Amino acid sequence: MASPLARVLTVACLMLGTFISVARAAEVVTLRNGFTVTCQRREALSAETIRLYLHADSYMDVATSSIVSVETVADIPAPALTTQPTLASNGAILADSGARHNVNVDLLASVVKAESGGNAHAVSRTGARGLMQLMPGTAAQLDVKDSFDPASNVNGGSAYLDQLLTRYHENLALALAAYNAGPAAVDRYHGIPPYRETRAYVARVIREFNRRVAEQARAASATVVH
Repeated sequence: MASPLARVLTVACLMLGTFISVARAAEVVTLRNGFTVTCQRREALSAETIRLYLHADSYMDVATSSIVSVETVADIPAPALTTQPTLASNGAILADSGARHNVNVDLLASVVKAESGGNAHAVSRTGARGLMQLMPGTAAQLDVKDSFDPASNVNGGSAYLDQLLTRYHENLALALAAYNAGPAAVDRYHGIPPYRETRAYVARVIREFNRRVAEQARAASATVVH
């Protein structure tokens, strides 16, 4: 079974931006796969599909049958408006891809920040493209037709990260090293390769991931107190 670090997933609008002090009610939706989604409201698109609005311009669609329970909670801080069209504007994409591939959404956001800084049109010197910097060959293997399409790129990158977490038995550091340097390098060195770039990358992603998890915990604690 996946470790709590890599796979226990809380999908919430709280984790994808900065906050202001204005409070509002929200709904916590629990899904059959164990994920919880904190949203502003729900909308029934059909008898089979429910749309969960994470915030005003961000949503994710889930199967009606996948919802186990809905709890209304109060005093949830509302996301502040931001001028940066980066991780916050891709929140629904990260949430959807994380749910599809059982990858922690904070981890995905941390990888996206390290890989592209949230720039969907980023291209590296080696030819990696998009939010999660997929190499053309990897994108083709993952059936990603357009690496510059945010949803396709993140869905492909999430699937790849899921494969790596499974391959390395939920060892996050090894999975990240393989994402950066390739599984062959990790296997060759039986661990994180002695590449300065890769080691810095692994440390940077884990540091950002830990920061996000701690921030989320502080926000949850403050909500309980108030």
